This record gives sequence, structure tokens and C-alpha cells, in this order.
Amino acid sequence: MNGAGNAFIVIDARDADTPLRLSEAALKGLHAAHPFDQLIGLERHDAADALLRVWNADGGEVGACGNGTRAAAALLFEAEGGSGLTFASAGGMLAARTLADGSAEVDLGPARLEWHQIPLARAMDTVRLDFGIDLPGGGRLDGPGAVSMGNPHAVFFVDDVEALPIREIGPRIEHDPLFPERVNAGFAQVLDRETIRLKVWERGAGLTLACGTGACAALVAASRRALTGRAATIIADGGHLPVRWDADGHVHLSGPVENEGAISLETFL
Repeated sequence: MNGAGNAFIVIDARDADTPLRLSEAALKGLHAAHPFDQLIGLERHDAADALLRVWNADGGEVGACGNGTRAAAALLFEAEGGSGLTFASAGGMLAARTLADGSAEVDLGPARLEWHQIPLARAMDTVRLDFGIDLPGGGRLDGPGAVSMGNPHAVFFVDDVEALPIREIGPRIEHDPLFPERVNAGFAQVLDRETIRLKVWERGAGLTLACGTGACAALVAASRRALTGRAATIIADGGHLPVRWDADGHVHLSGPVENEGAISLETFL
């Protein structure tokens, strides 16, 4: 499946008697044969429609994936009907609903804004971090906003996102000691108060066509600086992602999802 170009393999293992066990070798083999940004696993859960687990392409299991959650919700809505469901996840309980146009919107829960929630290695203001990075050939990016959407994000506000050497600076930001769990690096160009152009270097996946939690983090970070209101459309390379940050702190994400068909996993698992 894909969500705005963000590529996923979704494994529905709710009928299995044991949790999914995915070795690093299995994930690497699967990624080589069927390239993906994240692998989404669905397992049985007593208090939700499914337990949702997320693995990055590098083999690491992570706490959240916005577009992957939308893809999983769309898959279950298509298979089983209904207009609402819930997922348990490492980042907390997540809710999804169908919209009038048939797409799936997910409530990814509250944005986490305290330094220790991101987490950062030391205390500082997360509206504008005391952190920056030198650009190749001169210049510097400074003062990103930090937001956790169940996974850590640092969002830099820039004048021209297309001009940035993201493949060069993304890994340096991801692995900086300020971020003990590494970080997703977002580069946001505010076009107007309702539109943000965004590229994201995702930890463990690299530069992707879209990042759902990155879109949410960009809207929250922009709103905290009064650059936008509490809702905006995020323009990613793979499509448009509407994001809303409600007064109760919860962040809602919607946008396109495509089911690209099924593959056999017997060779890999």
C-alpha cells in the first residue's frame, strides 16, 4: 500500500496465535524484493480492533507512523466495513474514521511538546531548539521546533525547501547526540497560513515521498510559532496531507491511500 507515496507492506496477523517475529535478515530480504518505507503489522488486541506495530526499512521497530496507520485503517475498512476503529500502539491508543469522500482520517493522539517527551538529551525550549547545522558550501539552519507524535521530530523552517541538500544533512541531524533516540528531520516552507511544503528525512528510512507524523509535527511546530493556524494542508512529494491540531491537543491526519495488491511472505518469514 501507499499513503501519498509513502510505501508500506501491511501484514494482517490478527488470526495468528503468536506475535509477529521479524528478524533483521527477513526485513532486509523483504525490503530488497519489495522496497518499502515502513512495514505495518496488525495483531490481535483485547481492547482495540488491532495492535499496530511499525518497523522501519532498517529493521528497527518504532512507535508511530501516521500514513501507515491510515493505510492499515483503510485496509480494515475495505475488508470489514464500519466507519470507525481503534488501534493500540506503542505510542498509545489511536482512532480512525472514514470521511465523506471514503478516505480514512486518523487521530494520532496529542502532540508531545516537553523536551523529555521528544526526547532531547538536555532541557531546552522546544518551540525553537538551541540547535543548528552547517550547510555544505556555507549557510546554516538554526532553531528547529521539536514535536513528538509518538516518534521524535525536529522541524526546520526554510525559505526554499527545494534548494536544500537533504540527503547530505539529513543523516547528520538524525544521528546528532541531542536526540538520544535519533530524530526525523523535517524541512518546512510555509507558503501561506493554510499551506506548508514539506520534505522529511525519516530515521531509518531516509528521504521519503511523504511522512504522516512529519506532516503533523510540521503543522504543530508552525502553529506554535504563529506561522499558521491550527489546520493546514501539507504538500509532500507524494501528495497532499490535510492536518488538524485540535484544542484538546490531538492531531488528525487524512489524505490519499492506495492498495497496490498482495505479495507472498513465505520466502521471507
